[in-house]
Amino acid sequence: MTIERTYSLTDLDEHWKAVHQATLIFVRNEDQVLLIRKKRGLGAGKINGPGGKLEGRETAQACAHRELHEELCVTVSTSTNHGRLRFQFTDHYSIDVQVFVAEKYTGVPTETEEAIPLWFNVTDIPYTEMWEDDAIWLPRVLAGERVNGRFIFDGDAMVAHDVNFETVHST
Repeated sequence: MTIERTYSLTDLDEHWKAVHQATLIFVRNEDQVLLIRKKRGLGAGKINGPGGKLEGRETAQACAHRELHEELCVTVSTSTNHGRLRFQFTDHYSIDVQVFVAEKYTGVPTETEEAIPLWFNVTDIPYTEMWEDDAIWLPRVLAGERVNGRFIFDGDAMVAHDVNFETVHST
């Protein structure tokens, strides 16, 4: 007999611990944003931001920069943290994601075994080809806000969410 576990947003509180720590990074070039079509792993076939799981003791920012280079052969030296996204899946998988935005990069976005690079105008992002939550928070992150989001997914379907935003203050 299998007992099905249900999740609520209150499960994603400060004591919640994800199976994986990960990152997403969005490279801006004026009104354009660099996205990928994932070729493998969680979300294969979907359009998303480059990113992946932290390795060893690396920081979230170092992970975001490494993953960007591994997936698209692009390098950034600086990026700004734009928040945190906590995802709980009903199959018990969970992931805690730090979101970064970079304004300057070097290299030519190149297809790899992991991803196909895609540039989009920030007003023409194909949200119907992305995870359902992206349409809620990504436009505001690209507009300069910080996000704090909690999401519950059953497969590809978002079944609950709670998202808050704040202005990022420049130093």
